[in-house]
Amino acid sequence: MQLSIRDIAQRVDAQVRGECERQIDDVAPLTEAGATHITFLESAKELKKVDQSAAGAILVTEELADRIPECEATLLIVGNPFTAFIQIMDVFRPARTQTAVGISPEAHVDPTARIASGTCIHPTACVGARAQIGENCLILPGAIIGEDVVIGNNCVIHPHAVLYPGVQLGERVIIHANAVIGADGFGYRFVAGKFERIPHRGTVIIENDVEIGACATVDRGMIGPTVIGQGTKLDNLVMIAHNCRIGRHNAFASQVGLAGSVTTGDYVRAGGQVGVADHITIGSQVSFGGKAGVITDVPSGETFHGIPAGPEKEEIRRVLTLRKAPQVFEQIKQLQKQVNALQAQLATLSNSDSESAAA
Repeated sequence: MQLSIRDIAQRVDAQVRGECERQIDDVAPLTEAGATHITFLESAKELKKVDQSAAGAILVTEELADRIPECEATLLIVGNPFTAFIQIMDVFRPARTQTAVGISPEAHVDPTARIASGTCIHPTACVGARAQIGENCLILPGAIIGEDVVIGNNCVIHPHAVLYPGVQLGERVIIHANAVIGADGFGYRFVAGKFERIPHRGTVIIENDVEIGACATVDRGMIGPTVIGQGTKLDNLVMIAHNCRIGRHNAFASQVGLAGSVTTGDYVRAGGQVGVADHITIGSQVSFGGKAGVITDVPSGETFHGIPAGPEKEEIRRVLTLRKAPQVFEQIKQLQKQVNALQAQLATLSNSDSESAAA
């Protein structure tokens, strides 16, 4: 597929600087783009990369366009280059569509399950007794939908994801491959020299517009539900333990782990490998730097870093202090040498005084 720059400009309402009839056939990153590619420039930090790019067209703001030296690429001036880039990417690389298979005869669907119209259940998927699946859902090969699971409209369950019995999903939820929702929590009592399992008879409630990444796990509550709030996004390999209550529009990067009974507010963000101890309460609009180890409650609006995690300014001060440690250690060694030398001089003077007094 090819489009002229003039056609692309019309699609994204762009002002053109340069050749309008040049043909574009794909999108590409700025430094990898060729003469038939369109790319985008969103930050002044990337201006130096323009000289390294062979792109045929660049989506850019007017402010940045005025700072670009003369180049062979045609500039398309828009309000938001990244948004316009996504629009064009959808043209050249449209989302893959799944074949409408209906309910495949090679899927196992219990006769008591209720499947709404427009839902596709692919071969080898399994839907348990009394499960309810809403309209226009997509259940892909190998997915396991347990007994009494409730799934809202327009959800996607990717291959080999497992929804344990009783789990509840809202609308427009995406569960990626190999995610496990509703396994028992890691709860044991140590009795008579051995671990004794604590039964977990709660469930998991996943609210509207949640996306859960590949191989992520969300454990069921012991008595009540583990809750993932509306709009929250969990990356691959995230672990949410039993009884957690995650607020709305949280975003956790890969390998974040929350121990049991953690509560978060809305708009909480966690970088990769953040760990949160059990029974911690985190306020709204809190951010954690990667690998932060959270062992205390965190009030709303804070940014925490480090192990154990602390307020950003304090952690920056601590890190800068640690970087000076070798220099400080060297200074201490020099001071110790000076102290030793002074002590030796004092000892010599003391001996001299003693000898004079004796004479």
